[in-house]
Amino acid sequence: MWEFLQHLSYWDWLALGTVLLILEVFGAGGYLLWLGVAAAAVGVLTLLFPALPWTWQLPLFGVLSILSAVLWWQRQRHARAPSAQPGLNRRGQELLGRQFVLHEAISGGRGKIKAGDTLWLVTGPDLPVGSAVRVIDQDGVLLKIEPA
Repeated sequence: MWEFLQHLSYWDWLALGTVLLILEVFGAGGYLLWLGVAAAAVGVLTLLFPALPWTWQLPLFGVLSILSAVLWWQRQRHARAPSAQPGLNRRGQELLGRQFVLHEAISGGRGKIKAGDTLWLVTGPDLPVGSAVRVIDQDGVLLKIEPA
């Protein structure tokens, strides 16, 4: 082991970086990406400075790993701007507060309304077909309604 550490070359670092990036492809969730990039960077530095001792290479790898991960985390944290369309991909949220006519009577607490070209399951008090109702909440695919 001691012999291996004393003769670390750029190929060793590039191989480690490649292995880490390949493992990242299999679903590490971004954890190995920055380690792989840091290993590749140490490999390039070792190629440029072949006399760089292993006692500098290992701490450099650690510092570059932490630095790249922290910088990416900071960038991601600041990149999360509020959306111009907060209800996007949350079907049913745009229906809250709107009034509709019952398409199927509510009996036993369940019925249907028609919103646009879609039938929605609703829960609420028993009401006949044609009653005006207001959507007050959403629970998954069920809309909670009250008489309008």
